[in-house]
Amino acid sequence: MYRKYKSAELVKPGGLDLKDRLVGVQRVTKVTKGGRAFGFSAIVVVGDEHGVVGQGLGKSKDVASAIAKAVEDAKKNLVRIPLKGKTLPHEQKGKYGGARVNIIPAAEGTGVIAGGAVRTVLEAVGVHDVLSKSQGSSNPHNVVKATFDALLQLRDANVIARDRGISLEKVFNG
Repeated sequence: MYRKYKSAELVKPGGLDLKDRLVGVQRVTKVTKGGRAFGFSAIVVVGDEHGVVGQGLGKSKDVASAIAKAVEDAKKNLVRIPLKGKTLPHEQKGKYGGARVNIIPAAEGTGVIAGGAVRTVLEAVGVHDVLSKSQGSSNPHNVVKATFDALLQLRDANVIARDRGISLEKVFNG
């Protein structure tokens, strides 16, 4: 799932104190010749609030098992996100489908200025000071994936210096 991101560091769930957050539950309908068959689809974000986060989708005939399946799926998709203290290393845009998300680091004490699905993901990561804007589609599935797209593109200064083969000081001072 995260193969297209060079800096995506996959994490095993063992030994982590993961908290799960429900983003949304949808009732879905399948029309058959015998009538309508109702089911539920749940999207969940799990994170340790210290830079590790994952998202998952679960589907079932009842809500509780859909959420449980989503949590299990999310634990299989954990990634480490680089943080700079309680905020992000730099501004980043992400997109998925019709959803566009812009996340911007903010000064200490700003709080999480984000709505809906973006807020859930950022809080699960452990970001405390951030500004964000979600544009386009408000579909929670696509907004969560767009937020992950933005977060997975983040790189801290040490990684950039190593990739370019230059000193950390030269990254900032040219």
